[in-house]
Order: sequence, then C-alpha cells, then structure tokens
Amino acid sequence: MALSKRQWFILLSAASATFSVAAPMKVLSTPPTLGESGVQQMNILQAIILGFVQGMTEFLPISSTAHLKVVPVALGWGDPGVAFTAIIQLGSIAAVLWYFWGDLTRLLKGTTKAIARKDYTDYDFRLFLGIILGTLPIVFFGLLIKKFIPDFDNSPIRSLAAIAVASIVMSLLLGLAEKLGKRERDFEHLTMNDGLFMGLVQALALIPGVSRSGSTLTGGLFIGLQRETAARFSFLLGIPAITLAGLVELKDILQTGLGNAGMIPLIAGVISAAIFSYIAIAGLLRFLKTHSNWVFIWYRLAFGVAILGAIGSGLLKNI
Repeated sequence: MALSKRQWFILLSAASATFSVAAPMKVLSTPPTLGESGVQQMNILQAIILGFVQGMTEFLPISSTAHLKVVPVALGWGDPGVAFTAIIQLGSIAAVLWYFWGDLTRLLKGTTKAIARKDYTDYDFRLFLGIILGTLPIVFFGLLIKKFIPDFDNSPIRSLAAIAVASIVMSLLLGLAEKLGKRERDFEHLTMNDGLFMGLVQALALIPGVSRSGSTLTGGLFIGLQRETAARFSFLLGIPAITLAGLVELKDILQTGLGNAGMIPLIAGVISAAIFSYIAIAGLLRFLKTHSNWVFIWYRLAFGVAILGAIGSGLLKNI
C-alpha cells in the first residue's frame, strides 16, 4: 500500500531524529578543527558565489549561515567566518529595502502621523512598534553571545555537526507547524504581540543552522498566520536585526583589518547577495501564495542528515 505524504514524513522524521541523536554522539564529542589553513584567501569569484549562496538562502527557511559554512568548506575554501557572513548580509538588507520600499515608506509615514495625533491604536503605529519590540530579543541575546562567547566564530556551536542537528530539528518543527497551523490571519490582522512572539523565535537564529526566516516562518504558522503573511512579516522583522549585525561586524572588521578577505571581494559579495536576495524574496512570496513549505522541510531534513553522514564517514571535517 502506498504511503501518504504524512506517513512518509513521520517515518523519515523518526529515522532522522534517531540518526540526529546517535550520529552526533561521535562528531559532537570531537572539538571542531580549523583545518590546515583555516580561512582561505577570498577571491572575487568565491565572494560572488558566496553572495549567491547568501542571497538565495537568507530569506528561504533553510539557514543562510548553515550554507555559508557548509558550501565553502565542502568546496575546500575554508570557513569564511562570522564577520564575512554578517557583512555580506548587508546586501540582503539592501534587497529587502528595495523590495518593500513602498510598504516601509507607508509604514513610517503612518506611524509619524499616528504619533502626531497621539493615536496609539493606529495600525501602522502598532505594526511599527511590533517590529521594534520583535527586534529586542535578538539584540539582547546577540550581545550576551558577543560578551560571554568572544571566540564564537570557532566555538563548537558553529561546527558542522551542530548545524546539521539544528537543521533537522527545525525541519521537524516546520513540518509540525504546517500540520497544526490554521493559516487564518492575513497581514492586516497582525498585532504587537505577534511581533514580540516572532521576535523571540527569531532570536533562535543566533544558533547556526536554525535559520532566521525559518524560525519566524515556523512561529508565524504556529500562531495562525497565513504562509505569505508570516514570510512577509519575517522579512520586515529581519531588517533591523540583520542591519545591526552587519554594521557591528563592519565596525569591528574596519578596526582590526580585513585579514584574508580583501575589500574588493567583500564588495563583490555584498552586490551578489543583494541581487540574489531580491530574486529569492520575490520568488518565495509568489511561491507561498499557492504552495506549502514541504519542499523546504524535506530539503532541511536531507541537508542535515547528509552533513552528519559526511562527517561520520570522514568526507567532511567537523569544523
């Protein structure tokens, strides 16, 4: 008898969950290694390719951080590091500002008028406040990480094994959200509480492999938002968070120097990320109007299992 999509998901979820518990026992117990040469010299072509990876994965629920770590390591380029990743994310911010410019100007004008009228029940004001409140958790926990894990770039939490486990767990949660979410509320029915809740789940993206858009899209489905509404709000909520992260890393890298990165490759990476981020935003919003998230769920599940398998077999180092 042929199995339904739900039965296949349950079976594969059980198998992958078992594997994700068993396999990391070996790979997570071994500290990550930097390899012989650590972060490689970044050339323009590599930066453009990584900009493509950043752009096509930042706004899809599959984790840009995970792919920016896995892809260059798999290609033998080494880990580009947190600073490079954060800076090319500024290209993604340029893309989301470009795409949502009309919505953002309307929101800012409406909020300004509401404050002038002291109309704090105005929809634009409440949505703007929701975005601000939703940004606070990731800023707070991001500062804690920067203070208490100064060598976060090389910490075990950024290892490939940890990324793989996070990808598997988030695929299961997104699958659960797809099954349980009622998908009743559209963009005009968002509340400040929605902003705060999605801000809290957005903070989970500080864990590499979780995915900022993946966590917020999952959270949005759990609280009854339509798929497109959850994605659209996720994009807006990400503007201050990604911008702040990029600017902090840009300030640090300008103070300490570019190291192996180089300014021209860095600029090329940012431009590449901007172009492909715009394509990804437009494509995802169109896709979610008529499709579910199952393609991303299956992808994340396979992505995580494949990484653990490659590490376990020795094809990849757990760096």
